[in-house]
Amino acid sequence: MSHPDAPLIEVDLDDAPQHGYTSNKDAYLKRLKRIEGQVRGIARMVDEDKYCIDILTQVAAATKALHAVSLGLVEEHIGHCVVGAASEPDPEARAQQIDAKVKEATDAIGRLLR
Repeated sequence: MSHPDAPLIEVDLDDAPQHGYTSNKDAYLKRLKRIEGQVRGIARMVDEDKYCIDILTQVAAATKALHAVSLGLVEEHIGHCVVGAASEPDPEARAQQIDAKVKEATDAIGRLLR
């Protein structure tokens, strides 16, 4: 908590870093809320001792939905962050930034495939 006599600091949210998914944030949140509901439904199925194959079918559907969100985020990262790194005017810094952003994407894809 700030001290009552401390000066207020204005923050310009337009200067906040923009992520590749920012323009689609509402759509991602809507999809994630839907997935959240699916997962709650799966928990309810387990609680109600539903047939295991029916539960597995719902788990597969939720997993597929999460994969779709993940792939969208990877695409956004490549389209925004990697392409953004390519616009760096300094050639040495540009190469380093591109390598770092591609490595981030590769590592994320690797985590998705585990």
